Amino acid sequence: MMAKKIRLDRFLSEMGKGSRTEIRSAAKKGRIQVNGRTEKQADAKVDPGTDIVAMDGKPVEYRALEYFMLNKPQGVVSATEDMRHRTVSDLLGGEKRRDLFPVGRLDIDTEGLLLMTNDGELAHCLLSPKKHVDKTYFARVSGRLPEDAAGQMAAGMVLQGQIRLKPAELKVLKPGGSRGGEAEVLLTIREGKFHQVKRMFEALDCQVVYLKRLSMGSLSLDETLQPGEYRPLTGEELARLRAETGAGDKEG
Repeated sequence: MMAKKIRLDRFLSEMGKGSRTEIRSAAKKGRIQVNGRTEKQADAKVDPGTDIVAMDGKPVEYRALEYFMLNKPQGVVSATEDMRHRTVSDLLGGEKRRDLFPVGRLDIDTEGLLLMTNDGELAHCLLSPKKHVDKTYFARVSGRLPEDAAGQMAAGMVLQGQIRLKPAELKVLKPGGSRGGEAEVLLTIREGKFHQVKRMFEALDCQVVYLKRLSMGSLSLDETLQPGEYRPLTGEELARLRAETGAGDKEG
């Protein structure tokens, strides 16, 4: 199948080399080369698969799809733009595609694993309730957990008398003390309702004081990543995600 050609200014803009207006200006100044020749027409069509595009003498590789694992810090919102807060998109370097978005949401005070991509199909598969993709969190919880907390969650809790949740798995790492000590737990859920983890513990008369997502399906947080740091997914990580969700193969 013949590869689809795209405009030169779109090619460079999507690869984070500036706005289309800035790229048109750069082309007029002779700063852009296609296959070794200066190209001053920003609307010239190029084949991302075969043409060699350079800006200021440096080759620019076109990546149709990108995938990054981000260790989201507290105080940052899971959005591409926000008028009041720093966003997860702000954490990514300028060399990344501008159409990357977070797969799902973590609350502003929640840390941990967040996938950033522009692969809409994979994102849909990971978030679809029909796929039952596990999401595991580490939490510190104040208040005394009921002895049957794990059983209640395994049976499928009902929030506010009407919102029935899918069965979840609770593992208590450290029970809370009678003097107000915090319990430490691992919780695995298979859906992502609004503030779900916090609301589940509130229904048990407990309060989440710290929350960190550790995994999403087969993708586990790289513990070498400090809060705010990110890295590309490995080929193996991406292949496992596609296999477990049934997302179609794509080249990135």
